[in-house]
Amino acid sequence: MPLYDYKCQQHGVFSELTTIANMESPVDCPQCGVVSPRILALPPHIVSMMKETKQAMERNEKAQHEPIISTLERRTNDKKHASDCGCSSGKKSNLFYTAEGNKMFPSMRPWMISH
Repeated sequence: MPLYDYKCQQHGVFSELTTIANMESPVDCPQCGVVSPRILALPPHIVSMMKETKQAMERNEKAQHEPIISTLERRTNDKKHASDCGCSSGKKSNLFYTAEGNKMFPSMRPWMISH
């Protein structure tokens, strides 16, 4: 049986073993017998976590179960690409190869050494 947290108005938080079927039902406080509702206690490091970190964790959790798959249709229809990203946008590449097979970028970074 799972262990759930409950809160009594007079005596504070206490834990109780309860079946999953009865997890939403309030239980009696072991000290005074008053019916106490179930609470969800969060660890302090989650409560004080930065907003950006929480958003990143939520995004990662979603990506784990619903990954975004890269397809040609998605890449061509995606409006977020920059005009110079070079991904199937129809833009002609400035890359050339010499007769020896070396890369050459005419008018682009003449100081670069080809590898």
